[in-house]
Amino acid sequence: MIFLIEYNRREGKLVTFRSFEGRQREQAAALRLQLELDLHRCNIDHEVVLLEAESEQALRVTHRRYFEDLRQLLQSAGARSAGSR
Repeated sequence: MIFLIEYNRREGKLVTFRSFEGRQREQAAALRLQLELDLHRCNIDHEVVLLEAESEQALRVTHRRYFEDLRQLLQSAGARSAGSR
């Protein structure tokens, strides 16, 4: 699956999240480009990415920063470091 993500770095918030089947790659890329152009025209500084993963669940593991706030990330990091002792 392909995932289109628009992320507001300053606020640490997910703005747009859309999923596409693999056969919709061109549609996803065109939408990403249009979104970036629109944001640039409006002088909005958001991160826009296309990511590919087996599932949304897998994406949430590999790219957690888009889905969790700083507190959640720090808690997870603390739990992982405590478990490795």
